[in-house]
Amino acid sequence: MRIVRGIAGLLGELLITIGVVLVLFVGWQLFWTDVVSDADAGQVVTTIEQDPTGTQWVQPKQAKLGDAFAIVRIPRFGATFARPLYEGTTRDVLMRGVGHYADTSLPGVIGNFAMAGHRTTYGKPFNQIDKLADGDVVLVETKDTYFVYRVTGHQIVPPTQVSVLLPVPDEPDAKASVATLTLTSCHPEFSARERYVVHAELDASYPRAQGVPADVLKVGE
Repeated sequence: MRIVRGIAGLLGELLITIGVVLVLFVGWQLFWTDVVSDADAGQVVTTIEQDPTGTQWVQPKQAKLGDAFAIVRIPRFGATFARPLYEGTTRDVLMRGVGHYADTSLPGVIGNFAMAGHRTTYGKPFNQIDKLADGDVVLVETKDTYFVYRVTGHQIVPPTQVSVLLPVPDEPDAKASVATLTLTSCHPEFSARERYVVHAELDASYPRAQGVPADVLKVGE
């Protein structure tokens, strides 16, 4: 009987230890990765923006995997929302911020300029992607230009539906005639079962030296 109690006690302690480890792991995933990624993103944005010579900026055409070549601002996500846009969508890239699908168009270019971001963990830059409404602004800041995209719609698709990244989303035989933007993230929140996809179209562009009119950044009802 003592042996049975001893085994039961050991199993109980083992289960408690496993439970504690799991709680710590979940806490690290949901909280600490956000802290680290947010701090890193803030530092990158500040370094790029405050560089007087412009040498920290990488031109979009010259960006290599992991290079930050733009800043993404989405007023709907808050007045201070600003995330670096990195080339590529590998796991390492998306742990740092928003990633550009390498085989899609560049900012302001005719075709589909597509990007991905986490909805939970690692700074969760696209956590509120489902809050974006038609007409909302997605501002992409490069070394020379501000590109203003406005949301035109959204869809929820399986992860296998990569046709949303085509030059004309979901139309393999169509030829692109306008500059569009596609944002992708996991759906629903805390799951990778589907993808939440937001589409937008280029509305305007402004020289970076000129800035963006204040009314462009106003959030609608």
